[in-house]
Amino acid sequence: MKRRILGKTELNVPVLSFGASSLGSVFRDIDRNEGIRTVHAAVDAGMNYIDVSPYYGLTKAETVLGEAIRSLPRSSYMLSTKAGRYGENEFDFSRQRILDSVQESLDRLHTDYIDILFLHDIEFVPAEIIIEEAFPTLLRLKEQGVIRHAGICGLPLPLFEKVLPQIDADAIISYCHYSLNDTSLLSLLPLLEKKEIGLVNASPLSMGLLSTRGAPAWHPADDRVKELCLKAARFCAEQSSDIAKLAVQFSTANERIPTTLVSSANQRNIVNNAAWIEEPIDQDLLDEVLRILAPLHNETWSSGRPEYNNTKNNNMTSEASKGEQG
Repeated sequence: MKRRILGKTELNVPVLSFGASSLGSVFRDIDRNEGIRTVHAAVDAGMNYIDVSPYYGLTKAETVLGEAIRSLPRSSYMLSTKAGRYGENEFDFSRQRILDSVQESLDRLHTDYIDILFLHDIEFVPAEIIIEEAFPTLLRLKEQGVIRHAGICGLPLPLFEKVLPQIDADAIISYCHYSLNDTSLLSLLPLLEKKEIGLVNASPLSMGLLSTRGAPAWHPADDRVKELCLKAARFCAEQSSDIAKLAVQFSTANERIPTTLVSSANQRNIVNNAAWIEEPIDQDLLDEVLRILAPLHNETWSSGRPEYNNTKNNNMTSEASKGEQG
């Protein structure tokens, strides 16, 4: 699989990586053994950067992933997890909770270090907490060798514009902002490139918007957006294609975006995803899908505190995201 360097981390990541949120039954109930087989299939296919969080499935995702990777050589995969978010409305970015959380994650994941630790969905707390207490805690863990790199993640792009100039982040995760229906992440690239911050793009399917099944009931997008995305998905099906394939190919094609996370607890789906990026994109199909989606281009929803969501394209609202990688 094609690989790219993740900013100043110098991690050589695959262009398509494995988001382990599905292992926590975020999108559907999963069988533990099926989840383990899916992780092994992902690594075998070259998707050997894996991202997880204690929030996904309330530690279930980390637990299942830990069982899957404990039989693999530690050098055969790169691993990131998160700290700070532990439930739909449970956030704690205090120094002691982060230290405890990391130790708990290490135990569940059966490893003695994390390649990247991200502060999870930081838009739900004041920036000062992140800048003055939480991120310095990550830097201390980095000095101790418990984590190799430190980063932040969240939904609103203004979040990164506000916080990144004030911390020395190695990487970020941004989700739902580089997909067929939303490419607003491009506006953040100059800042990331200037500071050599590694970029992990997540959710090329926009958390299930881009699917013939239609968006899940909890999805924060409004009905108009859901309907247009479903129309685009059905158009692909009518052309004997799959919008998921087009979405994955589109998101991984941009050379300025090192890696994109996809999540599935289905072994066949992961194998298919890895194969898709080796195939040429159907340009005519892409052009028509982008035309269908043009009326909603870059529309998003708010997440977290109001100061991070004062942008013209935030015309929907949501209390919390369910999972970032779908």
